[in-house]
Amino acid sequence: MSKSVIEINTDIIDFDIPSNEKDIRDYVSRVLAREYPSEKPVYLSLLLTSDEAIRVINREYRDKDAPTDVISFAYHETGDFDVGPYDTLGDIVVSLERVAAQAADYGHSEKRELYYVITHGILHLLGYDHMTEDDKKRMREKEEELLGAFGYTRDEPVEGMKKA
Repeated sequence: MSKSVIEINTDIIDFDIPSNEKDIRDYVSRVLAREYPSEKPVYLSLLLTSDEAIRVINREYRDKDAPTDVISFAYHETGDFDVGPYDTLGDIVVSLERVAAQAADYGHSEKRELYYVITHGILHLLGYDHMTEDDKKRMREKEEELLGAFGYTRDEPVEGMKKA
């Protein structure tokens, strides 16, 4: 298993993050070890932010003037991944405000929703998409497989992670 370097930044003030950074890093590292074997250490950055900040990013990079739950910037699509000692997968930006709202809408914990959007972002970095119905089905199945393997199910939020 290759080592993962997960950089986590938060720029949202006075907002509770539904998980701690160590658990988030552990989860991302374990998903990457399972889904993305690499000869080099894998680097990924994660920004936990507000609706307003993600709205600006969404407008600038996707021409959509609205907040969203998660945006991924896959470096393997640009050729910028093979720099220095790392296999740089990319950047994931998550709106914690969207996470809270969606958790309430879907009736599960904010922690489960946070891990769902992080998983969604990771899968985009790994080449998954949801442009066609078949692609969407494949991506949703992989999301549920990963979340379930680590104990983040829709039915019953679990503290900590199961071994996968």
